[in-house]
Amino acid sequence: MSLYSLVVEAAARTPHALAVHDLVTGLDYGALDARADAYLAALRGRGVRPGDRVLVWTDKTVEAVAVAQAVLRCGAIHVPVPRSNPRERVARIAGDARPALIVTDHDDRVPGTLCVPCADLVQEAEPRPESVPRRNAVSGAATAHHPVRLSDPAYILYTSGSTGTPKGVCLSHGNALAFVEWACRELALTPADRLANHAAFGFDLSVLDLYGAFRAGASVHLVGETLAQAAGPLVDFLLERRITLWYSVPSALVLMAEYGELLERGPGALRTCVFAGEPFPLKRLKDLRRAWPGVRMLNWYGPTETNVCTSYEVTAADLARTAPVPIGSPAAGDRVWLADDGEILVSGPTVMLGYWGGEPQAGPYRTGDLGRYDAGGLLEYRGRADDMAKIRGYRIEPAEVADVLVAHEAVRDAAVLVVGTGPDARLQAFVVPETGRTPGLVELRRHCAVFLPPYMTVDAVHVVDGLPRTPNGKVDRAALGGLVARGVRA
Repeated sequence: MSLYSLVVEAAARTPHALAVHDLVTGLDYGALDARADAYLAALRGRGVRPGDRVLVWTDKTVEAVAVAQAVLRCGAIHVPVPRSNPRERVARIAGDARPALIVTDHDDRVPGTLCVPCADLVQEAEPRPESVPRRNAVSGAATAHHPVRLSDPAYILYTSGSTGTPKGVCLSHGNALAFVEWACRELALTPADRLANHAAFGFDLSVLDLYGAFRAGASVHLVGETLAQAAGPLVDFLLERRITLWYSVPSALVLMAEYGELLERGPGALRTCVFAGEPFPLKRLKDLRRAWPGVRMLNWYGPTETNVCTSYEVTAADLARTAPVPIGSPAAGDRVWLADDGEILVSGPTVMLGYWGGEPQAGPYRTGDLGRYDAGGLLEYRGRADDMAKIRGYRIEPAEVADVLVAHEAVRDAAVLVVGTGPDARLQAFVVPETGRTPGLVELRRHCAVFLPPYMTVDAVHVVDGLPRTPNGKVDRAALGGLVARGVRA
């Protein structure tokens, strides 16, 4: 079995069942299978071979899904990058992944790379009448799927890197399928389910949305990047699309509840709500649990390097809680335990192959997260062991943001802190200006937008004469937090 075989098998069973739908277009399984083979022929015509990387820098569309399937059918490695990522950051990712080509659906290009529009790929495959299946219109050699092993790399997800450079988490077909198979059983997915894909394709939550749907023969409904931030329209989407499974960061649900009347309008056809990526504020979680007594709710935990490795089901009993809900017990066949210092360690089938360009992952994965066991033996999340943090549901390295700030002509030195948690988390920047030039928040936000995705743009800027240091010369982050508390001018 492979990630691409899920669509092939679903197309053989129920070719006319809806597979994927964006805000404009829908494809059934037969059409998605044929479209993927058309792109497969075009990619091979472009020289893509097994093991090559193909970077897909597009909006969330059915075409992007079909291209991803084609990449996997080549035996190549899918590198999804959300359209909102600026060209400079995509260039850094491309410099690390060294893709054979970049597939786009817009006019922006990355210098020094081969950028190919989706529309050109379609035209490069042999034309056919719409009524003729693609496999009858192109040669068998062009569309024969490359056999892959479970241990072969399938995709690379780029996360914020500690050195200021994005870091590629490389996962295999087996890593993804171990999670998908477990999730389909845990959630009892069937062909009748309708999944919402709220997360960006470059975020690991999308693995369930897409491949869980394909494994079950269900349909997945894509939430565009703009819609993903719009509270009222998101609730409309949930209800009008008759979504049965919702999976997102808690911040999205809080946004929908506060500004989209999610609780008042009810869950519609929703039967299961899963959230992950950051702690869910307890009061807001309780409000949701009370409002949706008939909806199953699960709190999942796991860094990108492991996908989901623990799970906890939130029930009516949790309404009596006074502390955050646990992250639960091991999931997806993984083993999860605590080191002597409380750091959460993970081993098992979902743990990544390694970071792209680095050494293969060996031994348990050290998450950098701290945990403890509650009285019932369930894991509780206790925060980060290092400076890495969560903002708007995404894990980031503040150092990457600081490096971008220092690149501004008016900034001599900078440090970045995440202050607050969950939906209240904000990126606070501390900048030491160059002599005679003091940059403002608007100017620095515009600068960040050139190099960073929207979720990594700073929320506040504090101008300081110098950064506080510890005795060993490192930035004293505790002292910076004290400056925020004392209200240093922003």
